[in-house]
Amino acid sequence: MIVRVATLADLNCCLKLDHTCFTDHVWQMKVHEGTSELNVTFQTVRLPRQMRADYPHSVEQLVEHWQQQAGFLVAEIDGEVRAYVDVVPQPWQQMGWVANLAVEPAYRRRGLATALVRQAGRWAKEQNLHSLLVEATTKNYPAIGFYQKLGFRFCGFNDHYYPNQDIALFFVQTLTR
Repeated sequence: MIVRVATLADLNCCLKLDHTCFTDHVWQMKVHEGTSELNVTFQTVRLPRQMRADYPHSVEQLVEHWQQQAGFLVAEIDGEVRAYVDVVPQPWQQMGWVANLAVEPAYRRRGLATALVRQAGRWAKEQNLHSLLVEATTKNYPAIGFYQKLGFRFCGFNDHYYPNQDIALFFVQTLTR
């Protein structure tokens, strides 16, 4: 596997990747509102059957990020792009936002995403950024587990964040110097 900076030719390969995932668990949000406090909790819930979780971002967003020429990396196997990560620097927060991360389904659970996120962290440090922020829908349980396995910590949510009104979960990882 080779992890490298994406070229323009790679962008079309990234756009063609199947971004969907399947899950049998979700993070269910519960809100308890009192007169002087508000409690929000997330609970892992097993679904009665496996469900498809569509990718929440648009092709236009990916193209727009590509045009910014920031931290766009691909993982290549046998000369073919099989995964990518798109990191957008947020210098005022000293943070790199992992806006997109996708792995071709046949190549998942083979270390491509791990290699890409680690290289994204190195890239972010070179940009003098101090942390990486990732997001996932409550329905993308595989991504949530993946980010937690890499040491990302839950740091918040945004209800109705995506065009389909799904909840976004945010996780952060401090980059060591």
